[in-house]
Amino acid sequence: MALQHFQIGASLSRLVLASGALLLMAGCSADRYFMVPKSNMESLSSSVQAQRATLVTMEGNATVRHEQMLHQQESSTQDILEAIRTQVEKPSCPPIPTQRACPASDSAKGRTDRLKGKVIVGEVEKIYMADPDQVYTARIDSGAETSSLDARNITRFERDGSNWVRFDVPVPGTDELVTLEKEISRRVKVIQASADEAERRVVVELQFAIGNHEQVAEFTLTDRANLTHEVLIGRNVLRDVMLIDVGKEFATELPESILKNRDES
Repeated sequence: MALQHFQIGASLSRLVLASGALLLMAGCSADRYFMVPKSNMESLSSSVQAQRATLVTMEGNATVRHEQMLHQQESSTQDILEAIRTQVEKPSCPPIPTQRACPASDSAKGRTDRLKGKVIVGEVEKIYMADPDQVYTARIDSGAETSSLDARNITRFERDGSNWVRFDVPVPGTDELVTLEKEISRRVKVIQASADEAERRVVVELQFAIGNHEQVAEFTLTDRANLTHEVLIGRNVLRDVMLIDVGKEFATELPESILKNRDES
């Protein structure tokens, strides 16, 4: 029994010693990790205050920049709205040139022989083109489908939604050119014996006179500078209107109202 009490006492002693050791270790840990010296606390507080001041300054700068950006965006928006409100004058095409017509014939109406109501023409005739108001020498060719006019500097453009063409035609006996503007009637493909590929040409309507016969017909525009005659009269004019006398030239004569003050050479 005494031995038993001795063992219990020894155990209690060991328990007390172990508890004391744990408390001692806990105190050391608290001093080491949780207790901050007063001088360090003051330094930490100063650092926090400095960081807080820096954050306040950054926030103020960000607010200023944001307000500046909003002002710039508002100004840009106002400029755009003002531009939209501004009425821009719609561009307009140049006025359509006045279309010239053949002058009224006087008492001397020229010379034109007819057979069964058809005008008899030779292989070469004088032809008056109302626009550009010039007299040309025309070759009569029944082998050509469409008549043709010597034209340079051909430029296509659009006017009021329609296709137009601007071109220059020569003044006979000079180096001068006359500029014309005409609405395009259509386009055609022309195959020439000297060319490998078909040539696309613009077609316009022009008024002309041969003898005392006046007519409006289609003419293709092409550079005929290397050809003898400025104008070629094809089947679109000859058909049902003219007969060719292949043994004659200049079988017709234009009215004096057209030939007046013109060089007939």
